[in-house]
Amino acid sequence: MPENSTFPVEYPPIKSAGVYYFNTSSGLRYEVRFGRRQDNILHSTIVFGVINEEFEGEEYVTTNRGEVYRVMNTIVKIVKDFMEHHSKVNIYEFHAIDRDDEEAHSPEELKKNKIKVNARLKLYKRYLPKIFEHGWNFNFEGNNAIVTKI
Repeated sequence: MPENSTFPVEYPPIKSAGVYYFNTSSGLRYEVRFGRRQDNILHSTIVFGVINEEFEGEEYVTTNRGEVYRVMNTIVKIVKDFMEHHSKVNIYEFHAIDRDDEEAHSPEELKKNKIKVNARLKLYKRYLPKIFEHGWNFNFEGNNAIVTKI
């Protein structure tokens, strides 16, 4: 399988909507949702994760079924599509939710104690430059990645 292969995407029927879906080869169903901040509609928060019923309503759970790179490539494709239809959005925010075996830390704790960032944030650091190629600034704070247009 090519390094940058993706899963087929279910695009929103209305281009201004911000909810996309895709299914993986192992049968996981992902939702990618773009939310707008009430205080700034040009600031979008992106959340994504598995929404299969087998996870008992645990929204945006993530799994490791050997599909992480294809999943992330699909998310890159989705975010680029959203950006194409929402060219005025100038801030994107990603939250790297800790896995069950990881402990949440504040930005101050991470700096002071040199605590490692969680695995998801490391993945975001790898994939965000594939989405936001030129003219964007990356700020990684705690478990958050905030990308702003320069």
